[in-house]
Amino acid sequence: MTMALSGCGSSSGSGDVTLKVVAADYGNSAANSSEKYWNSLAKEFEAKNPGIKVDVDVRSWKTVDADVAKMVRDGEAPDIAQIGAYADYVKKEELYSADQLLSIPTQANFLARFADAGKVDQTQYGMPFVASTRLLFYNKGLFAAAGLDAPKNWDDIKADAEALKEQDVPTPFALPLGAEEAQAETMMWMLSGGGGYTDPVDGSYAVDADANITTFEWLQKELVGKGLTGSVPPGELDRADAFKAFTSGKVGMLNGHPTMMQEAEKAGIELGMVPLPGITGKSKATMGVADWIMAFKQPGHREQAGKFLDFTFEDKNVMDFVGQYDLLPVTYSASETMVADDEHKELRQFLEALPTAELYPFGKTSWAGVSDDIKKNIGKAVQPGAVPSEILARIGRDATTAENAE
Repeated sequence: MTMALSGCGSSSGSGDVTLKVVAADYGNSAANSSEKYWNSLAKEFEAKNPGIKVDVDVRSWKTVDADVAKMVRDGEAPDIAQIGAYADYVKKEELYSADQLLSIPTQANFLARFADAGKVDQTQYGMPFVASTRLLFYNKGLFAAAGLDAPKNWDDIKADAEALKEQDVPTPFALPLGAEEAQAETMMWMLSGGGGYTDPVDGSYAVDADANITTFEWLQKELVGKGLTGSVPPGELDRADAFKAFTSGKVGMLNGHPTMMQEAEKAGIELGMVPLPGITGKSKATMGVADWIMAFKQPGHREQAGKFLDFTFEDKNVMDFVGQYDLLPVTYSASETMVADDEHKELRQFLEALPTAELYPFGKTSWAGVSDDIKKNIGKAVQPGAVPSEILARIGRDATTAENAE
């Protein structure tokens, strides 16, 4: 696993090198901040690699993508960034490719679906860091008190939410369309309604497809408009806040990722999980999410960055991270480890859905900007008095313009 590619020679000369690593925070408090993981990883790596120091900067998901983009624009790119998108840096030739960085065994160990999603023009630049699939979570205690079963279609979601409201549940259905991760909540609902971000035939953006408009009209009228999404407007509600409210027993239903299981258990909330249903039954697809790690050319530390990335993707380090946050590994060997370990049995239904889950259009160099636009504006589509088709059309036009400009 330590075999190096013959092309990965040193580009920095002799002497100590300090790698700057910017990473996203997966925790929701100081107690479980990702900073602890990265600092421990850096310390262990430094002990095994004299002459290479690692300076870790962990930032909120709300700002980390924009923060890294500014660093790059200002000529202060980090050596390594663990963020949400990579493709917009490829066109400007700002990233090393994976085969310029990684040992052959490390690169070959990525799950094929995610390795392919990390490619632009058949070359891999984005290295998948962790993944997850999403399910609809519900509070079993609140559901039992209201005499409810898990929803099987949109009518059930609405009826269950109304019943929870009658039981004085503050937020029957949490709809976090705030800046933290609105692009995920949006995609879950688009897939549930039979749509998605892109056209299934030609791959072009289809944000304002008829199915997506129908979805957001339903959310606006049947959930938000009927007071079933709580007192905070969806466009101002972040995922972390929605999760905290759920673990406080104030939310009946929300879409969530595996990390919720651990937090709910700590809070004594009995959690139910089902795929987010479609309009009349089973949804056409489950959403999969991958977060990415990449290395920038600007600092010129290719060899050292490659060594750190090889170390990061060793099974022990992968499992330490995904185990802490109940996420899914993106390598074959770590996935096999998770399947075989009963400690992670609750994650198996998420892991089973991963190979066929639908991902964001990561390979589009415009995606980072489009995602940011969605984060800032999609919440407006469900505001009382708004016209969802107009909001979606504007986002769609800007997405197409951005892609055509690339």
